[in-house]
Amino acid sequence: GRDVGLNDDGAINQNVGVGFNALLSNTSGANNTANGANALRSNTTGGNNTANGYSSLYSNITGNNNTANGDSSLYSNTTGSQNTANGYEALYSNTTGDINTATGYQALFSTTTGAENVAVGANALRENITGQSNVAVGHGSLRGNTIGIANTGIGTLSLNSNISGSQNTAIGLNTLR
Repeated sequence: GRDVGLNDDGAINQNVGVGFNALLSNTSGANNTANGANALRSNTTGGNNTANGYSSLYSNITGNNNTANGDSSLYSNTTGSQNTANGYEALYSNTTGDINTATGYQALFSTTTGAENVAVGANALRENITGQSNVAVGHGSLRGNTIGIANTGIGTLSLNSNISGSQNTAIGLNTLR
């Protein structure tokens, strides 16, 4: 695509870019794969990243070892590393959070600096901002959690209304809602 790797330093970085402005700002980042318009667009030195989908990992600058699959997944990530986002806008707001896994439509959408979270299901841990070490499995599980730590919600809408509570466990449909 047009302007792929436009700013590359010319060294053998072993990057692959396909799509308009993919890897546009990359200078010395190595071993990156960007598929889709604006994928890894802002990346400069980040390495070992994989971005598949329109604007996936768009804002990444120095983050390493991230995987983003889906339109705008990990869109706001700048320096966060070792994150995995699968689905439309999964981990969309993450900037510096590390070791997060989000699978599903807008899973972990609002997380900015939260770390070590796992969200599986549409809107799972959607409102999480700084909470860490949470596990949410099921549609809307722990959706309202913003700062809570070490919560586990398994089942549709489990712990859905928890905002700041920590170390809670809920298993089953609508439990501790």
